[in-house]
Amino acid sequence: MTFGRVNPQFQLEDQGITGLGNVYYNLIEPALIEAALKKGEGTLGKGGAFLVTTGKFTGRSPKDKHIVKTDSVADTIWWENNAEMSPEGFDALYTDMLAYMKGGDYYVQDLVGGADPAHAINVRMISELAWHSLFNRTMLRRPERDMLDHFTADFTLINCPGFKAEPAKHGCRSDTVIAMNFDRKLILVGNTEYAGENKKSIFSLLNYLLPEKGIMPMHCSANHAEGNPVDTAVFFGLSGTGKTTLSADPARTLIGDDEHGWSDRGTFNFEGGCYAKTINLNPDAEPEIYATTTKFGTVIENMVFDPQTLDLDFEDDSLTANMRCAYPLHYISNASETALGGHPKNIIMLTCDAFGVLPPISRLTPAQAMYHFLSGFTSKVAGTERGVTEPEPTFSTCFGAPFMPRRPEAYGNLLKAKIAKHGATCWLVNTGWTGGAYGTGSRMPIKATRALLTAALDGSLNEVEFRKDENFGFDVPVAVPGVAEVLLDPRRTWCDPEAYDAQAAKLVEMFADNFAQYLPYIDDDVKAAAIG
Repeated sequence: MTFGRVNPQFQLEDQGITGLGNVYYNLIEPALIEAALKKGEGTLGKGGAFLVTTGKFTGRSPKDKHIVKTDSVADTIWWENNAEMSPEGFDALYTDMLAYMKGGDYYVQDLVGGADPAHAINVRMISELAWHSLFNRTMLRRPERDMLDHFTADFTLINCPGFKAEPAKHGCRSDTVIAMNFDRKLILVGNTEYAGENKKSIFSLLNYLLPEKGIMPMHCSANHAEGNPVDTAVFFGLSGTGKTTLSADPARTLIGDDEHGWSDRGTFNFEGGCYAKTINLNPDAEPEIYATTTKFGTVIENMVFDPQTLDLDFEDDSLTANMRCAYPLHYISNASETALGGHPKNIIMLTCDAFGVLPPISRLTPAQAMYHFLSGFTSKVAGTERGVTEPEPTFSTCFGAPFMPRRPEAYGNLLKAKIAKHGATCWLVNTGWTGGAYGTGSRMPIKATRALLTAALDGSLNEVEFRKDENFGFDVPVAVPGVAEVLLDPRRTWCDPEAYDAQAAKLVEMFADNFAQYLPYIDDDVKAAAIG
């Protein structure tokens, strides 16, 4: 039995998926919330937000991601970073998942990844949970209703949180699995309720497909000057570095908060929604994001709330520090209607430095930009991955290693070529610690970060005096209006300058050791920018 607007092409039987119970196709938000409430999947919150918890899986499970090793992809996947699965293991996994699905109710959303029609892919998302279908409908892009009558999926994702994989039989690491098969155009997700696995699976898919077309996929947010898409800025960074917060600038138009492509035509968002961290979310500092937490259809993940008043507790991280809200892009008043921008004029690489060594902003040469892009230094923020309970310094190449199927140089060379062609100015911005390392220092003041970014984006920062950083060789502004001068020199913010020197030397060595793996694959100018 099927519900919602149905065309014979929609029948999952065409894809070999048979014997299901009720199948609900392309339900809109009120129907999905009604279904989720009837199934007891969550609670209706203030303003019609939907409040859910995701059990023990409150973050991604990167070690449980697998790519099926077929002849067509064997030579192009970065296997050191992506766990392989055999075709036979995947076939067994798919067979067992289909058997698990027999008789169950499922929710289907036919969606699009990519705002540029020339480079978009059609994705069919099949969900065991109604609220996952709501999340997917929020986070990906929705085709017009009349397009659904002729929708053909390029890839299909099936998510069954109740299904447990068998490592010995399926060739995976644990009973939790995220498996991608490029030949069969299938992604299977099992034994995790964390909805972020859905969107990141589609991001990983685009990260493999788009470079073949000369398009740079980017783990970044993006905005442009009001009324001027030519003045576009992109913000690279891992979760927790400030992509969503810093791109939501009321003086600029938001293109998107997390995943974009850079084609010969310019910048385009992959998604139709935003997925913001809500821990310590402040209505004064981030009023529009805060307001989405009481808007209809926003998915609130893993936030503690008062059962009587339904008031959300933005400080209680007893469930996870990775509490989030997923909301449509149009809930931000200055969001772009097209989700398209020009070629980036400014490229900002966000890092959360738990060592407290890096300055709040630095200007990079193109070679330094590729060096820091391949290095991807940051700190994993508590909760974003299972087992991470406090900031952990890490090198996540391309500022998104868990989502990169190809070798890092493939993305680095694309970025380098596009910077050279379009003349972008590159900046490294530290949103992490100052005055000491994590546990001693304090987080970089967001007002200072915003002031420095404003100066970078309006061009005034290029007019100030710069000094050469002794540790990393990039240019650091000496004084910027509206920013405490001492903040621009990290060594001066430490009570013990010699302790800073020791910490800086340690970080320099970590950079050099990490970057050694890329030396055989890069040009001499990037090698010259390398440390050590």
